[in-house]
Amino acid sequence: MRGRRAPELRRRRHTREPKRRFIVYCEGENTEPAYLGALRRACADALIEIETIGAVGVPQTVARQATERVRAEGLGRRRGRPLSSFEEGDQVWAVFDRDDHEGFQEAVNRCEQAGVFVGRSNPCFELWLILHEQEYDKPDGRDAVQAHLQRLRPEYDRRRRKLPDCTALIALVEAAEARAESQLERREEERAPYGRPSTTVGRLTRAIREAADRARSD
Repeated sequence: MRGRRAPELRRRRHTREPKRRFIVYCEGENTEPAYLGALRRACADALIEIETIGAVGVPQTVARQATERVRAEGLGRRRGRPLSSFEEGDQVWAVFDRDDHEGFQEAVNRCEQAGVFVGRSNPCFELWLILHEQEYDKPDGRDAVQAHLQRLRPEYDRRRRKLPDCTALIALVEAAEARAESQLERREEERAPYGRPSTTVGRLTRAIREAADRARSD
């Protein structure tokens, strides 16, 4: 009787997941792209791709370009679904300031209707950078916020187009996310969810970080 032939052992092929893309349209030409570039470098070893597009103009311009990208590529989350860092597929974000822009709420509504995530700051993106260093809960305007950031980060000078050390700030991003969420909770309690100061940029950074951590562990 012939012995039973042992099954051939085949090495299981490990297939890598495609890179998750975070496509970010941002209002600023310098600070926002520099910050996102530092975040991209921090995630360089993970299956994450951060594409930053400087959409110069008012929030409505940023929202329009972001929603056009969603429609062109068939991206976007389903309406009514909560934000999750582990959603399948790519994410498109629009990052812009409240400041004194007209049409801010229309820009937010346009993004939400199209499935674009929103990283909005009131009054400006520099508020988000301050939160890396400390709490900041003053209803100040853009000039006061930028001046405060310059006191914290002397290398930063908006008038001379000098940028803060974004690599150093990224090392503090988890603390900034926690401060930003607490700030948003206070605005909700005041029934002024878009009031000063507030920012949802931390939800973008958290989504990227958690997706990168997941990619590294796969």
